[in-house]
Amino acid sequence: MRATTRFPRGLYGVTPDWPDTQRLLTAIGEAAQGGMKALQWRRKSGDASERLAQAREVGQLCKRLGLVYIVNDSVETALEVDADGVHLGRDDGSWLQARRKLGPIKLLGCSCYNELDLANEALEAGADYIAFGAVYPSTVKPEAVKASLDHIRQGRKLADQLWPEAAVVAIGGIHADNALPVVRAGADSIAVISGIFESSDIRAAAAACAAAFTGTV
Repeated sequence: MRATTRFPRGLYGVTPDWPDTQRLLTAIGEAAQGGMKALQWRRKSGDASERLAQAREVGQLCKRLGLVYIVNDSVETALEVDADGVHLGRDDGSWLQARRKLGPIKLLGCSCYNELDLANEALEAGADYIAFGAVYPSTVKPEAVKASLDHIRQGRKLADQLWPEAAVVAIGGIHADNALPVVRAGADSIAVISGIFESSDIRAAAAACAAAFTGTV
């Protein structure tokens, strides 16, 4: 079982850990104007009620903007805020159980780091996208394992063999100046945090990242 819709090709924004919800909503709107197609809400700080309230507001905005909305780490939160799906790492519970809880509508994305065996496991569990990274040094996760462009290529080949509609996502240190080689290696989507949200011009940064998919860079 997989979601009946495909994860979109293009720029996939991942939220910084900002407690200021209004600042975050404004930034998301600017990124969407620049061409962002999907958003992952990723919040580690704050108490549970504060995080949940922010997740709801972000989800409501994504619906208005037509963005695919993914929640990081928690199937329960994704379901509670009626997100379009969830993104899980290897330590975030069973991917098979997550797929069953999500049903046939919502999307499941899985972090596969630099491990093709883990990508195979994710696809067999019903993942709608497999994510590799960090492709470049990451300021958000400086300790992250390194994934090469060849991991992106091999991941795309694996997905084509097991489930061609599955997307390959690249993450880690990606910004406008280094996104094109990642897309050319076979990434359907690039997940970007600092490269857009820490920019002085979020809309322009998003547009520059999105251009890697349109051949205009």
